[in-house]
Amino acid sequence: MGAGHDHGTAGVPRGRLAVVFGLTAAVFAAEVVGALATGSLALLTDAGHMLVDVIGLGVALGAAQLMLRPAAGSRTWGLARIEVLAAGAQAALLALVGVFSIVEGVRRLLSPPEVAAGGVLVFGAIGLAANIAGLCVLLGARGSGLSARAAFLEVCADAAGSVAVIAAAAVMALTGWQRADAVAGLVIGALILPRAWAILRETLGILLEQAPAELDLDEVRTHIESRPHVVGVHDLHVSRIGSQLPVLTAHVALQDECFFDGHVPEILGDVQRCLATHFDVPIEHATIQCERRRDAAHEDLPHTH
Repeated sequence: MGAGHDHGTAGVPRGRLAVVFGLTAAVFAAEVVGALATGSLALLTDAGHMLVDVIGLGVALGAAQLMLRPAAGSRTWGLARIEVLAAGAQAALLALVGVFSIVEGVRRLLSPPEVAAGGVLVFGAIGLAANIAGLCVLLGARGSGLSARAAFLEVCADAAGSVAVIAAAAVMALTGWQRADAVAGLVIGALILPRAWAILRETLGILLEQAPAELDLDEVRTHIESRPHVVGVHDLHVSRIGSQLPVLTAHVALQDECFFDGHVPEILGDVQRCLATHFDVPIEHATIQCERRRDAAHEDLPHTH
């Protein structure tokens, strides 16, 4: 691996994140004012959701900048994993907001307060317009990393929350049923919790060094073993440093004569090229230990990872 590798930071859309951060912060401020003015749980819950998104997008922006720092000293991967830590913290905050909205929604279903439907409708429409603008900004960048994907999902959920707010306001204005506001709060909470769990599950998988779900390790092993002169693969490990940075280590057993006729560098290059191009998840960082078949057969501790 040469010095030109960027450790998976090039695709982080910092400019787009900054635009969406500004839009989300503006909507959060507007919804706080609206919630205080109207007494709406739906607006208050959506404002809490927006606050977490503002924090999360701010952290994502900071993480995207820190990820640009080169590897140095003991940080051999730089700060590539800070994106994962930021996404995990954001998911935990989202879960708290979701739980609050459900608990408060149930309480308000039992004892609904008076809510100003007209004000809720206005602030819900403002939020939806900003969410649509944010989705347009992030649409082309949602596949560039965990931060961008989390931000896109946040804005999608924000848009759904704004629709729930508008629907609740319309029901209250047309029918006078005040519990519609509590129902909207419950809907927003129900939208938040699965998304928080999805992000948290992925971050935990990366921190626990699980292989990417899109990558079949048996297929990887079979593909390496299909290369000329390769007779076996063991000690195969695949994990991710960051959401866009899979790494692989493996012991590859070769025919003994390869170590005497100069084939080893050629075979090593062939295996690394295949790992970087053959799979849906390109593995550009691969550490391969080539060994003779006789040596592989006499290792004291066989591994089957």
